[in-house]
Amino acid sequence: MSTTILGLPPAGIDPYRLGRRGGGREEPPRRRETGPAPKRIVVGYGFWIFLLSDVVMFSTFFAAHAVLAHAYAGGPTGHDLFDIPRVAVETAALLASSFACGLAAVATQARNMLWTQVFLLVTGLLGLVFIVLEATEFAGMISSGAGPDRSAFLSSFFALVGCHGLHVTAGGLWLATMMAQIFVKGFTPRVYRRMLCFNLFWHALDIIWIGIFTFVYLIGARA
Repeated sequence: MSTTILGLPPAGIDPYRLGRRGGGREEPPRRRETGPAPKRIVVGYGFWIFLLSDVVMFSTFFAAHAVLAHAYAGGPTGHDLFDIPRVAVETAALLASSFACGLAAVATQARNMLWTQVFLLVTGLLGLVFIVLEATEFAGMISSGAGPDRSAFLSSFFALVGCHGLHVTAGGLWLATMMAQIFVKGFTPRVYRRMLCFNLFWHALDIIWIGIFTFVYLIGARA
C-alpha cells in the first residue's frame, strides 16, 4: 500500500524535518569557500613566533640574574654601581624612540614618504642615544674594576643588559636598511611587510627594557 495514501512521508524523508529547507532530505555538508591567509598575516604570525623565541632567551637571562643577584663575591653591588638618573634618561630615549617608530608605521600606512623617513630617522637617533649611554656606562664600570669577570652578579648583569644592547644595535642597522629600501623602492607590499616586522621587533625591545629597568636597575639599586 502506498505510504502517500496512509499519510506517511515518502521513503528517505525525515518526518521531523518536513517543511524545512530541503524537504527533509539530508543535504551534503557544504565546503567553506576559504582561501589562503593574506601574506601580511602569514609574515606577521611567523615573526611573532620568532619574537617569542627571543623572549624565551631573555627569560633565561632574567632567571640567571635573579639567582645571581646577590653573588657579589665581595665586589661592588648594584647600589654602588647603578646611576638611576642616567638609566632613566636611557629609558626615556628608548620609550620615545618606540613612540616615533609607531608614528612611522602610521605614516607608512598613509604612504607618506617624507614623514615616514622623518620618524624613522628620529627613531634611529633616539636609539643611538640609548646605545651611547649604555656603552659609556659599561666602559665606566669596566675601568673601575667592575667588569663581568669581577663577580657572578656582574657576569649576569653584563650578559642580560649587553644582549639587549646588541639587539638594539641590530635594530638600528635594520632601521637604516629600511629607510634606504623605502627611499629606493617606495611602499611596495614587500617593503610594507618588512616595516611591519621591524615595528614588532622594536616595540618588543622596548618591553624587554622596561623589565630590565625595573628588576635589574631599580631593585638592584635598593639591594
